[in-house]
Amino acid sequence: MELTLGPVAYHWSAMKKLDFYARIADEAPVSTVYLGEVICSKRAPFFEREMPQAIERLQRGGKRVVVSSLAEVMLNRERQATADLADSNDFEVEINNAAGLYARGKRPHRVGPFLNAYNETTIAWMAGQGATHVCLPTEMPATAVALAAKAAQGLGLGVEVQVFGRAPLAVSARCYHARAHNRTKDNCQFVCEDDPDGMPLATRDGTAILRVNGIQTQSESYIELLAELDELRGMGVTHARLLPQDVDMVAVANAFDAVLSGRIAPAEARAQLGQGCPDVSFSNGFFYGEAGYRHIQRRAAG
Repeated sequence: MELTLGPVAYHWSAMKKLDFYARIADEAPVSTVYLGEVICSKRAPFFEREMPQAIERLQRGGKRVVVSSLAEVMLNRERQATADLADSNDFEVEINNAAGLYARGKRPHRVGPFLNAYNETTIAWMAGQGATHVCLPTEMPATAVALAAKAAQGLGLGVEVQVFGRAPLAVSARCYHARAHNRTKDNCQFVCEDDPDGMPLATRDGTAILRVNGIQTQSESYIELLAELDELRGMGVTHARLLPQDVDMVAVANAFDAVLSGRIAPAEARAQLGQGCPDVSFSNGFFYGEAGYRHIQRRAAG
């Protein structure tokens, strides 16, 4: 099983992204790095000029680079950006929207977690459309992951599962970030930049429940599947995805790599994550077919 790093979901500055990817290139034990704007097309120009530099830096560091498409396509400029990406032959692409599938045709591509590859029939159809690799939706339980991985394996597809980071729960036509600050989507003034790890959303009694990231809703907790890595590997999952958060992602990658290689136990790695991710709870409920925010201990004791 290989470790991968998913695309940055937040509106980080260009300099912060360049520094982030330079560290990943030099220090993180991940084989593949996904990058590109997935959430909001208005953010894309802020990193457009620096993108080739980041790609070159990652490739020089021995990383395989995949460029991810938008998860939601509504405007003409978003259609055009998706079509331009789908037409590219310079690097691998990950498609996160049906518009991207249509634009890509049957040329080879990866399927991202925003497309609903929930069952064997859908995965077989995607393979017939040119998919070479599928990242399964985050909320799938272990029983469904096992069936999907078996089907993908039989078709020669790579299978990826998110094992760390906030769960990408939904995207909407509305920008929650803008609305929360009494702004419109078209005049948001990029207020999402103020929340590099998402904007907390709490219940009336002050209990943190979700995170808001522009048009995206995320979980409050970080998914953490350290103890489940061996089980995932046994199912035929070939890639374990870490989603970037505003923490030391090199340390996160090292912790997961240490468990994958058998150097340390999951419990020790989880303790290390806890130190590097203060004030954040971990969850694995989706994997066990329960409420996603829960952390189930019956098999996760390691």
